[in-house]
Amino acid sequence: MDKTNAIEVRNMSKQFKVEYDKANTLKTKLIFWNRKKPEFHQVLNNINLNIKKGETVALIGVNGSGKSTLLKLMTKIIYPTKGTIETDGKLTSLLELGAGFHPDFTGRENIYFNASIFGLTRKEIDARIDDIIEFSELGEFIDNPIRTYSSGMYMRLAFSVAINVDAEILLIDEILAVGDQHFQEKCYNKLRELRDSNKTIVIVTHSLEVVKDLCTRVIWIYKGELRLDGDPTYVVDEYLEQVAQDHKQERQKNIESGKQKSKAVVYIDSPRDISKVDATDKQHLFKGWQISDSDDATIHFYLDGNPMDIKVDRTYRKDVYDAYFDHYVGFMDVNTIGWQFQYDLTTLEKGKHKFKVECKEKECILASKEIEFENV
Repeated sequence: MDKTNAIEVRNMSKQFKVEYDKANTLKTKLIFWNRKKPEFHQVLNNINLNIKKGETVALIGVNGSGKSTLLKLMTKIIYPTKGTIETDGKLTSLLELGAGFHPDFTGRENIYFNASIFGLTRKEIDARIDDIIEFSELGEFIDNPIRTYSSGMYMRLAFSVAINVDAEILLIDEILAVGDQHFQEKCYNKLRELRDSNKTIVIVTHSLEVVKDLCTRVIWIYKGELRLDGDPTYVVDEYLEQVAQDHKQERQKNIESGKQKSKAVVYIDSPRDISKVDATDKQHLFKGWQISDSDDATIHFYLDGNPMDIKVDRTYRKDVYDAYFDHYVGFMDVNTIGWQFQYDLTTLEKGKHKFKVECKEKECILASKEIEFENV
């Protein structure tokens, strides 16, 4: 193993055997007669990578891609089907909430149990227990049985122990998603401190902003294979592009099969509903935004029930893109989400008018928005 590496993975693959319940009646034996042969699920395939000492590395990928399995393999909770994984240095991990804790013992007692698993002696734990309790902010709850703890309190205790065992390699699996904002920020500040002190950190997370801020390198696992490895900004952007493509293909497939219906959202930013506009300004800027999961969707504008003969400009709307990313990823172009056009108010009579926007797919209305404004 190279002395500059903290973790080496070589030609590593992992598969799990799919177990079925054994038939215990004649009927189930007849129905499931063809399940005698074992089935295997390939989780990771031919992974090769080096993680250098002092690197802070994120593992990203969609659920089921094999990130957490890879982290468990590094921890040696499970072992590869093929290939090897080697580590150099004392290692600690935060993989599952409450792992290594006994629910009937107090938080203080569990500190001793958990820290001893990480290799600390009783004397070493005695010297650090006050720091562990102080960082966890559990106060008087430290002497309560941890079965009475909330998930956030579990996380506080687990993280506090893990960062106080002086490990050279720290592995974290999404556990920091639990807990309040204050303590999460406290944890990330501590991770930055550990990063800057040349500790090796490998973290699995779906928080891409954290990845860009905290990590020096990102490894993208896609369908069990190492897809990309490098600079956080570049890898995250490529990952998001693939997520968008996959989401779009899946959504279109479901729409074509009838499992889902096309949908859309339209919004009018200006003029506001029940607002007054001054005709002396002559030109008024009508603007808003529209998104849809249909490639055939078109946008239409009506004033007092009549189609408007206008030239519409499409505009950049990052705010809408971010807000609807999870629901319309793959169907949005951040540069064309918005719409706007100038309209001559002097052509309108004074009084109340109705402005309507519709998003249509052929003759089907996917979404519409109507507001009333007064021309004065």
